[in-house]
Amino acid sequence: MSQPRSRFSVRRQLNRGKQIAGMTTTLAGGFRAAQRIGSFREPARDKLPRYIQIFCRKMAGSFGVDVVEVEPVPQHHGLWVSNHVSWMDIPVVGTVSPAFFLSKAEIGDWPVFGKLAHAAGTLFIQRGSGDVGSVSSQIADFLKQGFPVIFFPEATTSDGTKIRRIHGSLLQAAVDANVPIQPIVLCYANKDGTLSKALPYYGKQTMKGSMKRVLDTSDVTAYVLPLAAIDTQGKTKSELTNQLQKAMRDGLVELHSRVLAKGAQPEQDVTADQEKSA
Repeated sequence: MSQPRSRFSVRRQLNRGKQIAGMTTTLAGGFRAAQRIGSFREPARDKLPRYIQIFCRKMAGSFGVDVVEVEPVPQHHGLWVSNHVSWMDIPVVGTVSPAFFLSKAEIGDWPVFGKLAHAAGTLFIQRGSGDVGSVSSQIADFLKQGFPVIFFPEATTSDGTKIRRIHGSLLQAAVDANVPIQPIVLCYANKDGTLSKALPYYGKQTMKGSMKRVLDTSDVTAYVLPLAAIDTQGKTKSELTNQLQKAMRDGLVELHSRVLAKGAQPEQDVTADQEKSA
């Protein structure tokens, strides 16, 4: 009985090694591209979105995740938002969106990923005392400079079955910059049309454990559905928060109905999803 388990273990290790090698190759390619366009000296944000999208698609692919746009994702300026399921959301969203990611300033000092984040035009937030208004103001400044920005308004990850409570404080940045809010929703599906249980990273899971589950999984597709842009003119932050909550909740239900197998759509906790937030 130990022989089949041994063969399975060898196959699993080989598969992990292949994916890690693919990730390393993708990182190396990202550094070469950044060097070629001079982005280590000064992020060329007018050129970067195309390079970032290629890099992110390859990064997702190195983990065996194919990214599919259920409908073409628009490439316009605005404050972009997405539901949050996994650390894999970053390469998935980066594959389809022209927006730049936000990051805590200290991540920019990391040896490898920090340098690459700088070259990718990541917008670093100075948190200081933790004043949300200050963060919103910094995002508004980025938007006013013409840089589309994306963040995850649920503020934490979920199991992918529903939209958690939206935290709308940072939506004020779109109001102040007079730009639309562009929501997208995503989900991870297995080959049989069921939601992946390996990709979600939430609760008490560890990053190490999550990485192993993802590396041991194959034939997962990340589906992305763009929703209608939300006009911010004449609306309060609270109104936008409630509108976004409903749009993303309904959008995720629509996405599940379009890409999951019949009968595999998760039930929705309407009471929790309709919870209003300021």
